[in-house]
Amino acid sequence: MTEIRAAICHEFGQPLRVETVRLRPPGPGEVEVTLAACAICFSDISSLDGGWGGALPAVYGHEAAGRISATGPGVTGYATGDPVLVTLIRSCGHCPTCASGRPVLCTTPPSLGSPLTAADGSPLEQGLDCGAFAERVVVQTSQIAPLPAGIPMEAAALISCGVITGLGAAVNTARIRPGEVVVVIGAGGVGLNAIQGARLAGAARIIAVDMRADKLEIAKEFGATDGILASAPKPWAEAKRIAGRGADAVLVAVGAIPAYDTATRYLANGGRMVAVGMPHSGAKSQWEPVIFAYTGNAMLGSNMGDTVLARDIPWITDLYLQGRLKLDELISGRWRLDQINEAIADTRTGAARRNVILF
Repeated sequence: MTEIRAAICHEFGQPLRVETVRLRPPGPGEVEVTLAACAICFSDISSLDGGWGGALPAVYGHEAAGRISATGPGVTGYATGDPVLVTLIRSCGHCPTCASGRPVLCTTPPSLGSPLTAADGSPLEQGLDCGAFAERVVVQTSQIAPLPAGIPMEAAALISCGVITGLGAAVNTARIRPGEVVVVIGAGGVGLNAIQGARLAGAARIIAVDMRADKLEIAKEFGATDGILASAPKPWAEAKRIAGRGADAVLVAVGAIPAYDTATRYLANGGRMVAVGMPHSGAKSQWEPVIFAYTGNAMLGSNMGDTVLARDIPWITDLYLQGRLKLDELISGRWRLDQINEAIADTRTGAARRNVILF
């Protein structure tokens, strides 16, 4: 057992406590990664608030990057010292969804149980299958992807969730085509990457919608052609006025029910609404089925951007190295592990793009 420091959630809605915990060695098909950076995602905050339930105490955090420090039996293709990103995409590679190219929907993910225990030996959950608010993690090889030389760890960490979720929602799920009109609701970390994805896919108009005017200006730096305040009386009418028609795709990149309630109003006939942001369990939105039937609209769910790590990470990192994808600009704050509660509080304000814990 290795002793490491980790930020533990003992009670939903309460501050995390940085404590010494134990991390077991990697088992078959697993690796140990010594982390350099872990960003704070709103999925972590929803988990910490108990929005999706789960057992406690737990270590959350899932948007990370570092170097392999140990490998378990049967691991091939990776060696100690390799730089990798760490994700929550844990897949078996053999079930029907994996075999059809959608590992994010794996129905039988492999697991040897949580590798973490408290200092006294009591159980400690590995939140979101990562537990990356810690100095090291032990994860399945399906959860990592190699990183090329030249990409900073703090930028690479963002790819693990925020980038692939937003970019993938635009490219993989929505399948945006050149010339289409796209609306992105929510200009936070995921929304900015959805905007980047729409730009790379060749969208003619990319309209950002957010509650904050300053975030709309930032959205334009990432590729949005226009911005609309969500608090306007009828923002969907303004979007249609700007584009001259309804949107071909609307990506809801925030887990707010009002955003979901109004998303379909932006759509053109035959358009598709893509659910990206995840509200708390039990939260409900309402639409009129007759409108979907009459207009031929579609509703799609996008889990982690329908990412396939081996396929998507190489071209995403290459785009960054070419200067065609913004990552460094997504970082709004850098924090130490013992400052994690301050970093979380800053993230809750909605002003941050991504706060990153540096180890």
